[in-house]
Amino acid sequence: METAAVQVLRTMGTVVSVTLSQGPRQERWADGVERIFADADRRFSLYRPDSELSRIAAGAVALPDSSPAVRRMYALALHWRTVTNGEFTPHRPDGVLDLSGVVKAWAAAVAGEWLHSEGHRDWCLNAGGDVLCSGTAGDGGGWQVGIVDPADRTSLLGSIAATAALPAVATSGSAERGEHIWRRPGTSMEFVQVTVRAADIITADVLATAITAGGSAALHRFSSELPIDVLAVRCDGGLLATPGFVRRPTAPVRPAN
Repeated sequence: METAAVQVLRTMGTVVSVTLSQGPRQERWADGVERIFADADRRFSLYRPDSELSRIAAGAVALPDSSPAVRRMYALALHWRTVTNGEFTPHRPDGVLDLSGVVKAWAAAVAGEWLHSEGHRDWCLNAGGDVLCSGTAGDGGGWQVGIVDPADRTSLLGSIAATAALPAVATSGSAERGEHIWRRPGTSMEFVQVTVRAADIITADVLATAITAGGSAALHRFSSELPIDVLAVRCDGGLLATPGFVRRPTAPVRPAN
């Protein structure tokens, strides 16, 4: 059996890894993935003063005069702000437009499309906690995505399968990157980490952020309305989970009163 091929890229302020379990191999088979993330970083990163989004933040470019790519990403972010009733937003409290909440997941989705276009059918892409899988792992079985314990980054809370119907798993929270999620004024943090499995990586990533921001009310709403699975870690270490997770004993999600 062929061993898996792994490429690790450092881009967009995080680490992106691509594991190819089988399929056509070239010496630099992940070049397209690297290019997609690098192009997104050059346009949308607020850490790069030369990016288009940084020039918008500085007032050098007006949003209506920005490129079609920026306006499309902004429209995508506004769509999710509407879907989540404002729990997800591209507008920082200081008024700066920040599209990082959708850009990384969007780049992962585009990278997945590129891998398929190159004939790769069995792979796993991990973009800083946004995991998108296709086909089978190296042992011929399905991909299992581990969920890190926010209280101990060297151990796992459990795992969940990335299936053909739900191939995307995203985790959001403050345990690794610190507090970076904006909440409504007057609300306190209920969850330190939220993991969502969904049909696409943008949905998984956005809803993980929205549930982290919105707490139990958002968890109950989205898990009842959408075909997703959720594992949420409370600030006191308690867990809430929908049935799809393989995990240690948790408090099951119950319908909101």
